[in-house]
Amino acid sequence: MKNIYFLLLILITQISNLNAQIATVFPKGELSPNNAHHVGDVWLNELTKANEVFSYNITQATFSANARLDWHKHPGGQVLLVTNGIGYYQERQKPIQTLHKGDVIKCNPDVEHWHGATPTTEFVYIATTPTQKGKTIWLEPLSDSEYPKNNIELTPKNSEQELLDLSKTKWNWMAERKTDELNKLFSEKAAFVHMGATMSKEQELNVIKEGHIQYKKAEIQESSVQFIENTAVLLNKIRLTAIVGGNEVINPFVVTEVYVRIDDTWTLLSMSFTKLLTP
Repeated sequence: MKNIYFLLLILITQISNLNAQIATVFPKGELSPNNAHHVGDVWLNELTKANEVFSYNITQATFSANARLDWHKHPGGQVLLVTNGIGYYQERQKPIQTLHKGDVIKCNPDVEHWHGATPTTEFVYIATTPTQKGKTIWLEPLSDSEYPKNNIELTPKNSEQELLDLSKTKWNWMAERKTDELNKLFSEKAAFVHMGATMSKEQELNVIKEGHIQYKKAEIQESSVQFIENTAVLLNKIRLTAIVGGNEVINPFVVTEVYVRIDDTWTLLSMSFTKLLTP
């Protein structure tokens, strides 16, 4: 089991690095001075400036973990498009919202608010800010008591049970050879590791469809889920009944499933089978 968890840590690191590379569409830009209405490191990339035709600025902002803006407001309002990481947004006298990649915030004109990263995660968004009614009006700094010291809801509510249910459903689809459903669940770059042999998504679906391996029944004995931003690692200890080469075999496995949340939908990135020496 120690080897499994060691390999899992390596896999998590690789996936986190890959997510960071995919999310970088535009360069970070310039590091904003520390006295420029924020705490922590913030990089700004002014993608386009307002002119006589387009009366708004479009800017990418990248916040390091723990960085956040002072209270402020926009005379013309502002729209935030979250492109990576996890952050906070709060309007005056309202609860803090936790933002994830793909979220959109519409801040109405003259609404006092602040936004920034969580204590442990980077946060990136693209802001569209109309300029015809004036520039951003900066207010007082966000106090230490107003900024959450602990991460708030870094993963959507009920995500753990949602993934456990999805995994069980997946086993049923595999047993019933529902390759159309599995095709939607599996990432195009998904990898499937069967005790040393690695298969692509297409190969795995063909094996299931043609019955080379029939996943007859997966009896789940233990399960756990760990979240890292929008990535989830699910460990299942199972007793798998399968038909291989016309023969029914029963083996104990630890199955590692890695999922990523894309547009509020979980997609399977990898699935690895590790056979246990004990029943």
